[in-house]
Amino acid sequence: MSKASQQSELYNLLKRPIVTEKTTNLASLGQYVFEVVKNANKIQLAQAFELAFPGRKVCAVRLITVPARTKRYGKRIGQTQEKRKAVFSIQGEPIELFTGV
Repeated sequence: MSKASQQSELYNLLKRPIVTEKTTNLASLGQYVFEVVKNANKIQLAQAFELAFPGRKVCAVRLITVPARTKRYGKRIGQTQEKRKAVFSIQGEPIELFTGV
């Protein structure tokens, strides 16, 4: 596999940042929360984060699996999708995306 295709695969592991009151408080401690794909491991996620945000070193990655919840839509019963979140503890400059939120 070429290096460019490996980098594009790593970019696809991070879906979106999760910005809530709790994650904003964590950002002041140097921890950032992202929604990630379900089948990625900690090593791949650390590489993807360092590639997406150069100049920052990942110290630790914690993974959280959010289970699906049952929801009602009128008479019909459905389920939300299962999600996976990753909490990255970093060293280096804070990410501008989370500052001032």
